[in-house]
Amino acid sequence: MLVYLIRRLGQSVLVIAVMACLVFLAVFAVGDPVAILANPEANEAEIAAITARLGLDRPIWEQFGIFVWNALQGDLGTSFVYSQSALKVILERFPATMELAFVALVFSIVIGVPLGVIAGLKPDSFLGRSIMSTSILGFSLPNFWIGLMLILLFAVELRWLPASGRGETVEVLGMQLSMFTANGLSHLLLPAVTLALYKSSLVIRIAQAGTREVMLQDYVRFARAKGLSQRRIVFVHVLKNMLIPVVTVLGLELGSMIAFAVVTETVFAYPGMGKLLIDSINRLDRPIIVAYLMLTVLVFVIINLVVDLLYAAIDPRVRLSEAKG
Repeated sequence: MLVYLIRRLGQSVLVIAVMACLVFLAVFAVGDPVAILANPEANEAEIAAITARLGLDRPIWEQFGIFVWNALQGDLGTSFVYSQSALKVILERFPATMELAFVALVFSIVIGVPLGVIAGLKPDSFLGRSIMSTSILGFSLPNFWIGLMLILLFAVELRWLPASGRGETVEVLGMQLSMFTANGLSHLLLPAVTLALYKSSLVIRIAQAGTREVMLQDYVRFARAKGLSQRRIVFVHVLKNMLIPVVTVLGLELGSMIAFAVVTETVFAYPGMGKLLIDSINRLDRPIIVAYLMLTVLVFVIINLVVDLLYAAIDPRVRLSEAKG
């Protein structure tokens, strides 16, 4: 297990280093922030002063070297717009996005796993076919349309839930969270459901395929021959083995929820990192964009590492194959 952990850590560091180069070069090539930040009537001397103040007058290799050195010390630059640490500005929005992604992930599990298991146990029944047919909608309907329809139904017509914002928050472990207040939870439901629908459909299909595959294994047949009840077979034998691909996919999907909740946050005017990213792109606030992308890479790497370790814990064959390699 130690060898497996060391190899995964080495791969993670390599991914972060490569992505740092790609992110910095890609953002550097997009537009000129001075043209947006400077007064339209500014003369050449004023523009040169702004360029020098932002450090954009240096060669790209020198800017990248400064960025890497500062990043190793936890400094991802100072926002051109907010005049604050870019990392600080993003981390102020991070709890909102993390909370949204976490609640959406819980919805995906609660909805997707039971329905997928039912569809896998009874694939030819009316219920099983209905579940699989309905799951297609989650793949087919775009997030922004789902969000708008939910707003129209629950916020405009029924007036049960608010259409935008985050609502009241409370401080938990130094973070402002809204899921622990009634008002905050009411603001969180619609965007979380919108974000969870596609993931639920994905979980349903993976759980259904995994259940069908596990049910054909010899140990399940042997358990059935021993006279074990269907409930015990499902909860003891089927779920444990079926969850291996589900855990892998859910880990990756949590990262994508955090990183790509931009559309959902925009539709619901939810004050998370996604909305901050859109505003920063419009203003060409390079430090915010770079810090957001690097934080996203770090989140993906950490989640993948945790998923790999969970995978190895669930299935010892992964550790053995890695050790032989």
